[in-house]
Amino acid sequence: MSRVPRWLGRVGAGLSEMGERLDERRAEVEREEAEADAPPSPSQDVPEDRPQPLAEHVTVVPQRPDPAQAVPWGVRVAAEAGWRLLVLAGTVWVLMRVISAVQLVVLAFTVALLITALLQPTVARLKRYGVPRGLATALTAIFGFVVLGLLGWFVTWQVMENIDDLSDQIQNGIDDLRDWLLKSPFHVTEKQINQISKNLADAVGANTDQITSAGLEGVQVVVEALTGILLTFFSTLFLLYDGRRIWEWTLKLVPAAARPGVAGAGPRAWRTLTAYVRGTVIVALIDAIFIGLGIYFLDVPMAVPLAVFIFLFAFIPLVGAVVSGALAVVVALVTQGVFTAVMTLAVVLAVQQIEGHILQPFILGRAVRVHPLAVVLSVAAGGMVAGIGGAVVAVPLVAVTNTVVGYLRAYAHETATPAPPAPAVARNAEGLGAAPPDPGEGEAAATRPEPPQPPASH
Repeated sequence: MSRVPRWLGRVGAGLSEMGERLDERRAEVEREEAEADAPPSPSQDVPEDRPQPLAEHVTVVPQRPDPAQAVPWGVRVAAEAGWRLLVLAGTVWVLMRVISAVQLVVLAFTVALLITALLQPTVARLKRYGVPRGLATALTAIFGFVVLGLLGWFVTWQVMENIDDLSDQIQNGIDDLRDWLLKSPFHVTEKQINQISKNLADAVGANTDQITSAGLEGVQVVVEALTGILLTFFSTLFLLYDGRRIWEWTLKLVPAAARPGVAGAGPRAWRTLTAYVRGTVIVALIDAIFIGLGIYFLDVPMAVPLAVFIFLFAFIPLVGAVVSGALAVVVALVTQGVFTAVMTLAVVLAVQQIEGHILQPFILGRAVRVHPLAVVLSVAAGGMVAGIGGAVVAVPLVAVTNTVVGYLRAYAHETATPAPPAPAVARNAEGLGAAPPDPGEGEAAATRPEPPQPPASH
């Protein structure tokens, strides 16, 4: 009985060992099958005797590049600039539509700014003499508008007083011109002149309805002009009285990050506008006086009203001088003849050359100097957008914009430049000392912000 358990033990041990070998073989087979199913990595060498999977059901997808990287760099730069230009163009278009909708208000406020720039020094001078601000503002505004009104009344009165004589002189001038054409070497016949006169009369008769409608529209123009004058008067009054607080309120609408730059650009823009208006008034006054004296001594009729027209048209750069000078030459031609017209043209050209090369650079200075091409383009654009009023305010707007952009560029450069290192400390005999005094430290300390202090250590 003692041998049976030993035999059974050996059989059990053999069966256990066989089971372990079977488990190991099964695990090895499963591992080989898993390796055969997995795709071979590039770093592993596939044995030649291993069966390869069927390739008929395998689809190889090529790796595609990033679309942004596939676009050439120049095209991407052009696209980035293009959509930004489209956004700016859309913004400008919407702004122009809004301005066109409220054109009368915008022009009235702009003219009020120009008049305020002209009259504000008078208010400041009266306040220095002890006149209250409200009274000084009222006196200055009323005086300025009374002067403008008197100028308009004087021109109208002179034209109405001399209209009959001017009509007779124009008729005589036309007759003289007709005789000159008949005797000229151009071989103009009386039949051709009569045909031209007949065509003019037919054109006037055919357009009678349009002329009548234009007369009816003139009533609306007068109403709009009176409304614009009232808006300009009240805007000027409030700008003279409360201009500083209006500017401070406007600054609150600017984002806080851009507020310091705009606050610095505002006074510079106002100085540029003031210098432009003063200089233009002085130059226009000189033109009107000298051209008026010239045509007065040439016996051109309505010399004083023409001088006033020259003064008013001088506020339209380049174009105004040409139009007013041409008007004076035409009046001299039809009233006094060719010689007087040529002499009037010589006077106008001489005064305008002196104005362009001596008076404007000396009076206006470099602060409001604008390139002639910019003047022509801005006057043309202003006239297309808002007529005569747009042509008047175009050049000062360009001058102010030039000043603001230049200041903001310099301000951005200064803020982007790192601060210079602190000056060395002069030490005394005890090893302590202070920095050498700066000549401008007294003024700079009042405006320089204090640096942040570190927390006190305990």
